[in-house]
Amino acid sequence: MTADAVPLDASQASKLHEARNAIREQLGKIIVGQDEVIDELLICLFSRGHCLLEGVPGLAKTLMISTLAKALELRFSRVQFTPDLMPADVTGTEIIEEDRATGHREMRFMEGPLFSNVVLADEINRTPPKTQAALLEAMQERQVTVGRIRHPLPDPFFVLATQNPIEQEGTYPLPEAQQDRFMFKIFVDYPTFDEEFEVAKRTTGSSVAEVKPILSGEDIIALQDLVRRVPVSDHVVRFALSLVRQTRVGSPGIPAFVDELVGWGAGPRAVQYLILGGKARALLDGRFHVQVEDIAALAPPVLRHRMVVNFAAESEGISSDDVIQRIIDATPQTEDELTRDARFQKIFAS
Repeated sequence: MTADAVPLDASQASKLHEARNAIREQLGKIIVGQDEVIDELLICLFSRGHCLLEGVPGLAKTLMISTLAKALELRFSRVQFTPDLMPADVTGTEIIEEDRATGHREMRFMEGPLFSNVVLADEINRTPPKTQAALLEAMQERQVTVGRIRHPLPDPFFVLATQNPIEQEGTYPLPEAQQDRFMFKIFVDYPTFDEEFEVAKRTTGSSVAEVKPILSGEDIIALQDLVRRVPVSDHVVRFALSLVRQTRVGSPGIPAFVDELVGWGAGPRAVQYLILGGKARALLDGRFHVQVEDIAALAPPVLRHRMVVNFAAESEGISSDDVIQRIIDATPQTEDELTRDARFQKIFAS
């Protein structure tokens, strides 16, 4: 257990679990299925992270995010990213304003849609990298700098971005530095037959479901602070470090298949997000501590956009998710096996 972790009592630990169930119930009025996607969105939210959702058009990515915003008593903005969108259209700009009483003119900053609690960056990869980069400072520093003046963003602040697969027409690949600001990259898949059957029935009728707000901004901030107080053992931290360090090509102790299939691996931010995500996942499940299974379950959404496979892997149809799963399978989950394995002793010593 880390030294600064404060033990939680049962009533505190149950708050996030109850909030998850209430939000799920509200989202279930509009969204059919996608339980895993919703859980990962909530983990991201309560970890103070940002989330990138990828899927083909028509899978209700935008509807899911806007419905989540309704279930939270927060200010919501949607930005439709297009090829002609400029950075100032997102962050805001300075305008000249005249004081009618005195006749003097002065510069005034007009806030852009980024100054909201929940920002939906819709189809973020349909705008050029220049405009995509307008989000970098906001996502990392939670502020916007215009004309040497820093403008703090509201708290809580949560960027949810959707993107279409890069193979589709009219898309620009997100720079690696931009992707690294997102805690999770979540794949949104097609619904099952039964789910799509229910979607067809709901969306072609006249009834409209009403979503009630569950949490306020103050509630979310309190729950985010609660997540950071969840204890985590040194063994779980070592396991998270083991997964991330095995993605780094050329490092001591990594599996041979990583050198063969990976172009470059994940940085320290991946370890931070694995541990924070594990804490949030534990509380969402009503548990007081983080397990190795939490880290393993969150490894794909945390690592898939931070670890890049090389041409050899692409030519064989091997994705980053395939490599991540192989790394998980090759990593012992018990403390004794992990610390005694000669290969991991090299990883820990490097």
